Amino acid sequence: MLPGILGRKVGMTHLFSEDGKMIPVTVLEAGPVFVTQIKTEEKDGYSAVQVGYEEMSDKNLTFPKHGHLKKAGLTKNLRTLREFRLSGKSPFELGQEIKADIFADGEVITVTSTSKGKGFQGGVKRYHFKGQHMTHGYMTHRRPLSSGATGPQRVFKGVRKPGRMGTDTVTQKGLKVVKVDAERNLIMVSGSVAGPNGALVTINKVGN
Repeated sequence: MLPGILGRKVGMTHLFSEDGKMIPVTVLEAGPVFVTQIKTEEKDGYSAVQVGYEEMSDKNLTFPKHGHLKKAGLTKNLRTLREFRLSGKSPFELGQEIKADIFADGEVITVTSTSKGKGFQGGVKRYHFKGQHMTHGYMTHRRPLSSGATGPQRVFKGVRKPGRMGTDTVTQKGLKVVKVDAERNLIMVSGSVAGPNGALVTINKVGN
């Protein structure tokens, strides 16, 4: 069984359990993905399977990727390629389709995605600095002020200053699969997943 799958974040909603408890969930479109390459211990030094996700138009497909997909026997133009490590010999075949039914209700997973970009932000928003007085005549409200020691004539690494915020790779562990809709390739997981609606996500089984 594939240890993970690619998908997109659809959005958030809620479900009700059998005892009437409301459960906030994030809806993820998981797959389908297609096997585009199989790596083995003998040839590549490790065992893994590469899968492709999401069809795209011919005009946006690069020539090397076109040749790579053609070699796998695929007629689909796939946008994203990712690799999943395997502990043993690969049971998959080139061109094989894998859907969301590899997950089950109640299963614990991890989800990796890219958080929302916030642009260039100051220390108050980026690091939750308190700021200074907002009274009339006080000239420093939200500025970072001193950069630290002046002897080394440089700013030490790790000093919290204004800068680009967001667009970080975030892995959220311990998310529980509440419901799997295999027909529509949807997975409902408890809690939130980083990133905007439509963000690319990598869903991994625990231990992979």
